Amino acid sequence: MCRFSCHFLPCYFNSSCQLKRLRLANCEGVSDGGLSGVAAKLPLLEELSISYCPLSKEALEAVGRCCPLLKSLQFNNYFRGSKKCHEEALAIAENMSKLRCLNLVGTFRLTNDSLQAILDGCPHLESLDLRRCRDLTLEGNLGRRCAEQIKDLRLPHDSIDDYEFKKYFFEHLAGIGRFKDIDHLRRQLLRSIRLLLQLQLRRLLRQRLL
Repeated sequence: MCRFSCHFLPCYFNSSCQLKRLRLANCEGVSDGGLSGVAAKLPLLEELSISYCPLSKEALEAVGRCCPLLKSLQFNNYFRGSKKCHEEALAIAENMSKLRCLNLVGTFRLTNDSLQAILDGCPHLESLDLRRCRDLTLEGNLGRRCAEQIKDLRLPHDSIDDYEFKKYFFEHLAGIGRFKDIDHLRRQLLRSIRLLLQLQLRRLLRQRLL
């Protein structure tokens, strides 16, 4: 668990930094402002990995503006309750046009419109990981476009056995972590209730017919 303060993060880098890869995982002390300050000092950055950090669209916009060579982004953050992540998707689409690899594992609230914006804004995408993006319905034109445009495509229901943060994924999903998706669980419960009611209605109709 990374716990350093976001106020000191920019101090680790200077304006002439040659860093090309940056990885942030479980960094509770990092903020949008902190990462924005770092991005301004990393003009040669090509790969950025953000997993389970309290970062949002502001940080992504800053990275896109300050790191024009960025080719690979891993953004594995959860979004609580009914909060959509369309703003974060737009930040990627509008500021990271040279992306070739994008990993969005576990971004539950990613919608079809959000994905469409990313595909439009990132025409060079070759690798796209959408595992456990459960609000997506990759059917029709959107599904066909993904299959045609993306060489390495991981679908929402593909296995996450090789996902490096698999342990944290299931902890958060079970409600142990901070990003429990209550809204998704509520929808699942309602679907189960509807199915149960339909089955009971069918049984009643059969009994009457007999």
